[in-house]
Amino acid sequence: MKAMILAAGLGKRMRPLTDTCPKPLLTVAGKPLIVHHLERLKRAGFVDIVINVSYRGEQIMQALGDGQAFGLRLHFSREETPLETGGGIRKALPLLGEAPFLLVNGDVWCETLPSQLALEDGDLAHLMLVDNPEHHPKGDFTLSGGRVLGEPKLTFSGLSVIAPALVAEHAPGAFALAPLLKAAITEGRVSGERFRGQWVDVGTPERLKALDRALRDNV
Repeated sequence: MKAMILAAGLGKRMRPLTDTCPKPLLTVAGKPLIVHHLERLKRAGFVDIVINVSYRGEQIMQALGDGQAFGLRLHFSREETPLETGGGIRKALPLLGEAPFLLVNGDVWCETLPSQLALEDGDLAHLMLVDNPEHHPKGDFTLSGGRVLGEPKLTFSGLSVIAPALVAEHAPGAFALAPLLKAAITEGRVSGERFRGQWVDVGTPERLKALDRALRDNV
């Protein structure tokens, strides 16, 4: 299975840190946030990783190279302007192939990956959900018998397994993934799991600092 890391965002909420540095290269516990993702993917047995880049993408590509330093093969999907989550995945499909792939939001830190990497027949996605953080108290979805439902009780972690068919029929360009996921949920084609361990939405400088402190304290 291949994996894709979403790394093309502008990082507006992280300013002024992202005025000169793309968010994936911001340092947490002595290494760039995206390197934490790469190391975790390597430990889980992944080899081919697709990364979409746009804002200061050259910095990301130069910092990571071809992936040999991490024991991985990195493939970059370059976007002239950010295409949002759905559009970025749609553009990267030639690199991802026809099989389901692991999708990792570059904005989060999580100590694990989804435990279920194989989609059930007919499903378009498998989502890992977490308890609602303080900054997102209403949540996104809920779980019932391993199926994701639309009632907002838990938060989508930003880690999932996606079937290319979820976005393949959409016209190229910038578009969000959330409406496609919600449509698939309505059709009963999305499974899920709940994770209760350490997860952080690294969306602000304050949360970045808090994560850095927490990881250093655990070393």
